[in-house]
This record gives sequence, structure tokens and C-alpha cells, in this order.
Amino acid sequence: MRISREGGEVAEKEPKAARRGRPRQAEVARLAGVSQTTVSLVLGGNKQGIVIQEATRERVLLAARTLGYVPDPAARRLAAARNNLLGVFSFTATFPTAVEHSYYRFLVGIEQEAAARGYDLVLFTGSSTGGAGAGAPGALDRVRLADGCLLLGRHVPAEQLRRLVDDGFPLVHLGRRDEPAGLAWAGADYAAASAEVVGHLAGLGHRRVVLVREDDDAPASSDRQRGFLAGLVAAGLPGQEGGAVVRTARPAADITAAWVRARHAAGVTAFVAEETDTGDAWRALRAAVAAAGLAVPEAVSLALLGSPPADLAGQPVPTGFDIPRAELGAAAVRLLTGLLAGAEQRSGSLVACTFRPGTTAAPPP
Repeated sequence: MRISREGGEVAEKEPKAARRGRPRQAEVARLAGVSQTTVSLVLGGNKQGIVIQEATRERVLLAARTLGYVPDPAARRLAAARNNLLGVFSFTATFPTAVEHSYYRFLVGIEQEAAARGYDLVLFTGSSTGGAGAGAPGALDRVRLADGCLLLGRHVPAEQLRRLVDDGFPLVHLGRRDEPAGLAWAGADYAAASAEVVGHLAGLGHRRVVLVREDDDAPASSDRQRGFLAGLVAAGLPGQEGGAVVRTARPAADITAAWVRARHAAGVTAFVAEETDTGDAWRALRAAVAAAGLAVPEAVSLALLGSPPADLAGQPVPTGFDIPRAELGAAAVRLLTGLLAGAEQRSGSLVACTFRPGTTAAPPP
């Protein structure tokens, strides 16, 4: 069957073999008796504004309906030089999808915001190179399959990241990051939140407070320490900064009952730990205080700069702050889609954390 120039149907001999696969624009053009260019213009909405007779347009649409033509989304995306795909690259060994994982809420926010903006997601992991990991040469180049990419992780391969940024590939890191220059990021305001926690402890009457953090230079850890020290100064507790921060690469080995007793005997009445992916600093501090036989919060107060590990959900809720992970994920998507739309490059965007009173802090004895 073909469509006459008057718009009617004209019977014609059936082909010997049934047509297979998705109908193509060329078949619509043959059936409508027009050029493929005309079909492309009509089915594409004629954004060019070329004059097309209404009868011709109707013949093309009738032919498309007759054949059951559906536009090929891949072809349309190629023509637009866009895939409508946002990459999400995790620098962990496997992609964090378990509800209890600290990244899970980030992913919830990312997925919801991406869907609301008409984007699909492509997930990349540090192990998807066959075990080579994210640090392998060229591992990050895979993200070029997407229009732009969100990055999750405390430690990233700097050289690969710098090359992508220099090439102008749209990237947004979840978490503040100073290097490389020009990288956009969306992060939690850990500094302000940490200062607020110290202010709360000082308001309860604590005069000696110690922070336990892991021994690395991740911006999230540095921001927490900066806020902790600023909180001491704001509370009128200067002069103890040098001994107020303890960095350890082995929290379980270094933060012991004897260590806690010695600090407590020296007048420390409150201990603070940072949150990390592993939660090692907080686990070690809790275990050491318990082993030292000090009641919380009657004898000593504890605070956590972040949210407690999910597997400790049955424990008393620690004083500290909650990270708005879902909102951070959504904010990162908004920043990335803005870059894709041609928005002016911004170095970063901070999202406020929420103070959590908890039950592990009280006035010192």
C-alpha cells in the first residue's frame, strides 16, 4: 500500500519477504511519495521553518502511522550531539547500592533530580575496568559516554581528572574539592556544622575538647577540623588547638582505653570524632570510652561530626549533625545540567547540614 498525493491509500503488490525491524524514514518517504528530507523535517517538527504544504505533511504523518514508525532515540540523540545521559562515577570498589551505605542517599537524590530533568543515568565504578580500579590509566575516560558526569569519593586520580577538566568535559564532584582548578562541586558545609557542634559542647560547659580524625588530607576531613578549631576560638577556648586534634591512620590501635583515661585525667571532658566512609574513628572512640569504664554522657560527652554508621543504629543517637545527602545529590545534578545548558562555570556550592542534639552530650561533671 502507498499513499497517493491526494492523501488516499493505493493498493500495491505485497513484497515477497516481510519487512523486519524498526521502520525507517526512507520507508516512510517511499510510502508517502516524498523525499527523506521532507520526512525528516515533518517528523522533527520542522524547526527550520521550511515551507511544507499541509497536504504533504498529512501524507507523511499518515505513512508514519501506517508503518508504525517510531523515532530512534539513539539517532535523535546523535543528531543533537547529546545522549541525555548523566554519568555517576564511584571511586569505591563496587557501586554503593545498599541502603545502609553512606552513599545510598546521595544516589536517591541524584536519581530523583535526574529523572525530573529528563536524564537517564549511567553508573561507572572503580572496579569496572576488570579489577584495574579507578586509578588505572584512562579509567576515567569511560565517563565520556555520557554528556557529563558526577563523581563520588574522597580520593580521586588527580591527573585523569585534570585532563577531563582541561578538555572541557562537564564534571561535578560531590564534596568540596580545590583541585584541579575549574572543577565544579557541590558539598556539605562541614566547617560551619562542626563549629556549631563545638559551640554546643562549650555551651554545656565543656572547656577541654579533643577531635579524633583519620590521617588523610581529604577535603571533608580538613573542613571538619577547620570548623572544629574555629568553634573553639569562637567559644573562647583558644590555646588548646595544638593538642585538640589527634590524627591517626589506625584508630582501633591508637585510640585505646588507656589513651582515653590519660586525656580524661588531663581535663578533657568531651571527645569528638569525624564521620568517614568506614566510621573507624567513631567506632574506635566509642569502644575506647566503654573500655575505660566512663559513662556517656554522665562522665564524658561524645559527639560525631556526621551521621553514625547504619550498623550502629541501635546505639544511643550521637550528638552531632546530619548530612543532607539526598539534597546534595540533587544539587549536584542541578549544577551539572546547568553546565550542560551553558550556564556560567561555578567552582562550588555548599549545602547546610542540620544540627542533631542526640543523647551523648551533657554538662561535664
